[in-house]
Amino acid sequence: MEYAVRERAEGLGGDTRTPAHLGAPSSDSIPANDRTTEPPKPTITFQGRTLSSTLATALSALLLVAVLAGAVIRPFGLPEATVAVPAAGLVMATGAISLDHARAEAELLGPVVGFLAAVLVLAKLCDDEGLFRACGAWLARTSKGRPQRLLAANFLLASVITAVLSLDATVVLLTPVVFATVARLGARPGPHVYACAHLSNTASLLLPVSNLTNLLAFTASGLSFTRFAVLMGPAWVVAIAAEYLVFRRFFAEELAEPSDLDGGSADAADSEPVDMPVFALVTVACTLAGFVVTSAVGIEPAWAALAGALVLAVRALAHGRTTPLAVVRATSLPFLAFVLALGIVVRAVVDNGLSDALGHLVPDSSSLLALLGIAVLAAVLANLINNLPAVLVLLPLAAAAGPGPILAVLLGVNIGPNLTYAGSLATLLWRRIVHQHDHSVHLGEFTRLGLLTVPATLIPAVVALWLSLRVFGV
Repeated sequence: MEYAVRERAEGLGGDTRTPAHLGAPSSDSIPANDRTTEPPKPTITFQGRTLSSTLATALSALLLVAVLAGAVIRPFGLPEATVAVPAAGLVMATGAISLDHARAEAELLGPVVGFLAAVLVLAKLCDDEGLFRACGAWLARTSKGRPQRLLAANFLLASVITAVLSLDATVVLLTPVVFATVARLGARPGPHVYACAHLSNTASLLLPVSNLTNLLAFTASGLSFTRFAVLMGPAWVVAIAAEYLVFRRFFAEELAEPSDLDGGSADAADSEPVDMPVFALVTVACTLAGFVVTSAVGIEPAWAALAGALVLAVRALAHGRTTPLAVVRATSLPFLAFVLALGIVVRAVVDNGLSDALGHLVPDSSSLLALLGIAVLAAVLANLINNLPAVLVLLPLAAAAGPGPILAVLLGVNIGPNLTYAGSLATLLWRRIVHQHDHSVHLGEFTRLGLLTVPATLIPAVVALWLSLRVFGV
């Protein structure tokens, strides 16, 4: 898998900035008497007719827009794959992407998707073990009925859960717990619920397992699991601290302690027995250790995630807490199909000119200004086309300059989506969960908060990454 990414990176992000997978041969491979001949323009064939590269570009771009719109709107509640899978089939059927490139993209994303499935099952089974109920009780006890303490505890808990169990666990499993906790305490939900959304993105910087974008960047970087964490650790801490400071200022009114706040509920929580899910915690700790070991010996970390998920699944099945069908559903197969299909559609867009357009904008060094420029470009692109397509497009272009620019891309695509709903799939999912709890989220408030947090977190995070690269090297 690592070889495949590097091979693609060399083609997309070499010194010439000419993507090799577009089919243009290098000058060294062309006989001297033939080098004056222009290489053929990419074409697509549909119903026996050859179409121009302009139409190929237009078709690929329109299908990408349709796929993203389908993921955002989800008409009739249909899964994201409803639009993405037919779109991937269409770009292959028309030749907008060659079958070889489509197969290569699927092979590249396959281990990543398998890892994602295992982590989703692991998080769901941790919930079945009572881990998130225990988290809610801890929030209530720690806050002592004070909104500011509740926010601090929520930041700590959401950051750890996002880093260890992935951003999906924070959005899907922690957000409902936060709603229940603030209702129990009589606190205003706004700042605490927004924290789940922002930290599902910002706090996913630390580990390769925290986010699907991280998995892609981890593979492209060639770094070990521990080296990745060491380099991203300072940026993770700085970004979360900056988020917290902005939240304290932005939600100052909501965090003021009202006279009718029910501190008695927090006192009652102290006396209520809560079973600590020791088995789940030990399994998660062993799984994290497995990530480090598998990375060190060159084995896909998906195997460690699968082992952890299997251990919890066997226990849950034996105790009757789940069923085989529930375990399969936890893998979210339609979403996995969406990820694969989206990757193929994005590759079609890249093959038909997007890499050329962006290649001139991506700096080819690891200086502070270069890293900042890459991160800003990634943040902008994430808000325009969603962070998953953005990372698929930018990673090959940044890979030629080494791990530093790759990690800068990651800062942009993980922090940037806090600006708009469509920036990340996690934010879209969070919005649906919030609506299910009859809590209104106003676009203006979401955008104003994002305009404050994104620059305030992205800039110091890039500086922290630059310092990490200088101190620890790669």
